Amino acid sequence: MKDVVHALKYHNFRSLSQPMADLMAGYLSCNQIPGDILVPVPLHRRRLKERGYNQSELLVRELGKIVGLPVADAVLCRVKDSSPQAKTTSVAERYRNVKGAFVCKDNGEISGRAVIVVDDVCTSGATLEACADVLKTAGAVSVWGLTFAREV
Repeated sequence: MKDVVHALKYHNFRSLSQPMADLMAGYLSCNQIPGDILVPVPLHRRRLKERGYNQSELLVRELGKIVGLPVADAVLCRVKDSSPQAKTTSVAERYRNVKGAFVCKDNGEISGRAVIVVDDVCTSGATLEACADVLKTAGAVSVWGLTFAREV
């Protein structure tokens, strides 16, 4: 799993997003997570420019096609250019790193809806929680996180 995530995230193997999304869709079919809309975890514009793509956005687009849910890929915005979570050394540092990192630009897509936030990996849950906080403030009735892998 680690090699697959690294290939997608750091080595431009964008085609891996489809089979990864297939596995995520399989998880959703066995674990009924309430969701009306899918939202990817955004990258800061600097990191997006460096990488050329957002791996979470690739996953969410493929997943949306498979499970038939709409995708809101412009609702969350990363406004804080923090260091990558993978470079942090503790859970507390991960939470500090993403504090205030996201804003919600809801144009009516989020309010009153059950949101599933999609990312490639969950380590501490800090990123997903930071996204959930701003989505709930924007009126989401519930926010669930769905990732391809969980680092333990």
